[in-house]
Amino acid sequence: MTTTTHVPAAVPAAIPKASFDWKPVWLLLAVMALAFPAVGSPSSWLTLTVAGLAMGFIVFIIASGLTLVFGLMDVLNFGHGVFIALGAFMATTVMGGMAAFANQGGWQALLAIFCAMLAAMVVAGALGLAFERVIVRPVYGLHLKQILITMGGMIVGEEIIKVIWGPLQIAMPLPDSLRGAYLIGDAAIEKYRILASVIGACVFALLVWTLSRTKVGLLIRAGVQDREMVESLGYRIRRLFVGVFVAGSALAGLGGVMWGLYQQSVSPQIGAQVNVLIFIVIIIGGLGSTLGCFIGALLVGLMANYTGFLAPKVALFSNIALMVAILLWRPQGLYPVTNR
Repeated sequence: MTTTTHVPAAVPAAIPKASFDWKPVWLLLAVMALAFPAVGSPSSWLTLTVAGLAMGFIVFIIASGLTLVFGLMDVLNFGHGVFIALGAFMATTVMGGMAAFANQGGWQALLAIFCAMLAAMVVAGALGLAFERVIVRPVYGLHLKQILITMGGMIVGEEIIKVIWGPLQIAMPLPDSLRGAYLIGDAAIEKYRILASVIGACVFALLVWTLSRTKVGLLIRAGVQDREMVESLGYRIRRLFVGVFVAGSALAGLGGVMWGLYQQSVSPQIGAQVNVLIFIVIIIGGLGSTLGCFIGALLVGLMANYTGFLAPKVALFSNIALMVAILLWRPQGLYPVTNR
C-alpha cells in the first residue's frame, strides 16, 4: 500500500474566494479624477499622476516584503528598514564599479541597474536569513517583544552600515541614458519613473501569481490556516516560512535600490525614514494584504504628489490624513485579511 503526501483538496477550500471588492479601486480612480480640476492644467495633471503612480510602485516594492512577512508569518518586523538601507548601499557599490559601463547608454545602463538590484536582493536576503534565526525566531507569537527586538536590530544594523560605508550621505545618480524625460505635449514623463512602474507592476504580478497559483503558495497559505495538519503530511512549514522571511528581506533590498535611485542619494537612515511611510501603506491596505498594500501604496504616492503641488505646507501630513479617512471608512483597511 502506497501513500502520498499531496495536500488534499480540502485545504484550498479552507481559503474561500470572495467576490472582488471594487470600491478601493474606484477610490483610487476618484482621487485621480478629483485632482484633475484642482490641478487645472492637463499636462501638469498627467505629469503629477505618472510621478505619483511611480512613487506608489516603489513604495509597494518596499512595503510588499513587510506585508508578506506579517500576513503569512504574523511577525511585526520593525527592523525592515535595515534591509532597505543595506540594499541601497550595496547598489551604490555595484553601480559605482560599473559607472563607466552604465554611462555608455542603452542596454548597458539597464544591465548595470539590474546587477545592482540583484546584488542588493542577495545581500539583503542573506541578512534576512541571519536576522530571522538570531533575532526573530526566539520571539515568534510575541508581538510586543518583536517590536522591541527588531527595532534594536535595525539600530545595530544602521551602525554597522556606518562602519562599512561611513555616516555621510552618498550620491546615487542615475545612468545618463535614464535621466531626462519623454515629452507628451507639455507633460514631462521621467524615464526612470516609467522603469520603476514596470518593475513594481512585475513584482505585484509575481507575488499574486506565486501565492495564488503555485504549490509553494498553496502550502504557505495552508500552513497559515492549519500548520499541524500540513506538517503531518510531511511538509516542513518552518523552512517555507523562513523562505518567506528571506524573500521579504530581498524585496526590501530591491525597494532600497529603487528608492535610492528615486532620491538619487542614500544615507544610513534611509530605512528608518521610509519605515513610517511603509506602515501607513500597510495599515491603509489592511494588515497582511498584498492587494491592499498595492492599492494603498498607489494612493499614498498620488496623494503625496498632488498635495505637494497644490498645498506644499500640508504635504507632510496628507498621507496621515488619508490613513485616518480610510480607517474611518474601513477600520480594518481596504482589503482586510479575514483568514487568521
